[in-house]
Amino acid sequence: MTELSVAAGIRPRPAHGVSLGQALRVWLRVAALSFGGPAGQIAVMHRIIVDEKQWVGESRFLHALSYCMLLPGPEAQQLATYIGWLMHSWPGAIAAGGLFVLPGIIAIMALSWVYAALGELPIIVALFFGLKAAVLAIVLQAVHRVGSRALKTSAMIALAAVAFIAIFFSHVPFPIIVLAAGVIGYAGARIGSSAFVVGEGHGPTKAITTESLLGDDLPEHVRPTIGRALRVSAVWLALWLVPVIAIISTFGSAQTLGEIGVFFSKMAVVTFGGAYAVLAYMAQQAVEHFHWPKPGEMLDGLGMAETTPGPLIMVVQFVAFMAAYRHPGSLPPMLAGTLGGLLATWTTFVPCFLWIGLGAPLIERLRNSKPLSGALAGITAAVVGVILNLAIWFALHTWFRETVPLHGYGFAFDAPVLASINPWAVGLSAAALVAIFRFKAGMIQTLGACSVAGILLYLSDLVTP
Repeated sequence: MTELSVAAGIRPRPAHGVSLGQALRVWLRVAALSFGGPAGQIAVMHRIIVDEKQWVGESRFLHALSYCMLLPGPEAQQLATYIGWLMHSWPGAIAAGGLFVLPGIIAIMALSWVYAALGELPIIVALFFGLKAAVLAIVLQAVHRVGSRALKTSAMIALAAVAFIAIFFSHVPFPIIVLAAGVIGYAGARIGSSAFVVGEGHGPTKAITTESLLGDDLPEHVRPTIGRALRVSAVWLALWLVPVIAIISTFGSAQTLGEIGVFFSKMAVVTFGGAYAVLAYMAQQAVEHFHWPKPGEMLDGLGMAETTPGPLIMVVQFVAFMAAYRHPGSLPPMLAGTLGGLLATWTTFVPCFLWIGLGAPLIERLRNSKPLSGALAGITAAVVGVILNLAIWFALHTWFRETVPLHGYGFAFDAPVLASINPWAVGLSAAALVAIFRFKAGMIQTLGACSVAGILLYLSDLVTP
């Protein structure tokens, strides 16, 4: 029995009657269908795990989702890890969380190689021109979806507005914004205020009436103990940090690979609020501070992640690939890019297992905690403002060829140069918005149509990449 199994207190025959082999097949199916960002991925999990297989009940699923939304990092992958852990302890967590990201790792790495080798070809640039316009519409849809479900009171609307102003106009660090929002929500709920209520978030709303296989039981491995927490911490901290230390020792902390290890490890700790919040922080730091990818390339990577299975935040692999590819040091560029991409992926997702292993046993005992729910509501409200900031940032770099920095009175932001507007980009984004909101077009269809439109515009000499 492995150290992780000992730490988890795994039993050889699960009481719920679902073998690990059966669970593996289900998690492979979930992984293969995990398109569409966190909302789509969580909906797939809900349909298969709650409605179809009835492994866990509705309330337990949503409680797990609420905890995962509180965590730094990608909430969809963490939710899969959480449920896998509930069902089969650590073997289940590793199977569910690992399989959830495996298709994305393979797909984004392959696309990163193609992008690095052929990304300057005009027809490829034209394809991504259309893709970027559609991605902007999808981010705006995320603002609407999360906002309409999360902003239930005037206090939460105000918190979202303050978060937007703080990050867009004053460049207040993202972690400070969401942590402050969590404290406000926690304090408000603690004193009995009804201003901070948890909306539906990304989660589905359909309830089931049948009993789940797991029920409300607390299996042995779910019960928190200090010894188990220490063993879990030792194992996952070593798995997370030893590769980073090895990279820094080999290449130095000032080299790009070392910077990637440190930056994405830091991001794994501070990016509360889900995948779009991670994107906002990465845009703020990786693009504007480190200048690893260009703003347009960030959108290209997001388009890749939207159209492949796996977490949306798999774009981190593309960003790190391009950073190391352009600054390879003594390594061949493609090898450096591959190492950079895999290192970013490792440092993004391995910590998620640590958060689940440490927090989930306690969270299972706090399913009805109002202060915890208030903190979640505050963070979710702030994340709406952060996602709106991300959408406007994308719009500036998609619709306009030039921006100019403005500052004064404590504010500093980039304003568009109106004469540099790209009407075709605006038109494609508008068409994507109409398709999504008016005709309920699917994400894949919208992205595909806009990509084809970009190529046709290039072939018609209407767009010059």
